[in-house]
Amino acid sequence: MKKQSIALNVTADAVMGGSPNLTLVTRSPGFSRYEKGRALKRFFDFSFAFLSVVILSPLFLLISALVVISSRGPAIYIQRRVGLDGRVFNFYKFRSMALDNDDSIHRDYCQKLVRGAWSQDSGSSFKIKEDPRVTALGKFLRKTSLDELPQLFNVLKGEMSMVGPRPPIDYEVDHYQLWHKQRMHAMPGITGLWQVSGRSSVPFDEMVLLDIHYMEHWSLLLDLKIIFRTIPVVLFGIGAY
Repeated sequence: MKKQSIALNVTADAVMGGSPNLTLVTRSPGFSRYEKGRALKRFFDFSFAFLSVVILSPLFLLISALVVISSRGPAIYIQRRVGLDGRVFNFYKFRSMALDNDDSIHRDYCQKLVRGAWSQDSGSSFKIKEDPRVTALGKFLRKTSLDELPQLFNVLKGEMSMVGPRPPIDYEVDHYQLWHKQRMHAMPGITGLWQVSGRSSVPFDEMVLLDIHYMEHWSLLLDLKIIFRTIPVVLFGIGAY
């Protein structure tokens, strides 16, 4: 009998409230294609990120200056994120929030999102709609995803990929079920299937299913397709807050 897609197995089990397939608790054999292609993927990631940083360097300088001028604090925001196989790393973004903000609102939001109590009216995947902590410039940076550009340096350092699952915050992972942790068997990415599949309209479980589907069907061509599909999503702010 042909092996069924792990994503389909998860849909049948997890969405209906049952126990996920046992293979999802550990690294699935279905990810072998992704594992074998890591060297090629890393070469592509480094090359793409390096060229992007060189080409976009004037934009980096402009945004950095605007962030510093518009509100008190540094241009770059550094946050601890959970990466490949649970390794913690420093995640870079252009700062879009005021300094010394209370993260309890986001902790509560993440818990509701992961546990399925999320409402689309309250925000997108891990970005709260009408977040009071976000600055005026920050709203624009988030809407256009320009706040994500410094993650190119995470890619150069080998902590992220151009394409992969969104890297979670540690307090988000605290609420994961075992099958959710399958998404951390891939290098986290700047963009991914969920970003080009609706972003704000994708519930958490469906986002995880997209990550699993990506790992099962990875190819360099798939990465290129996702990157090019990301362009109109960013330009037109599709699914962003």
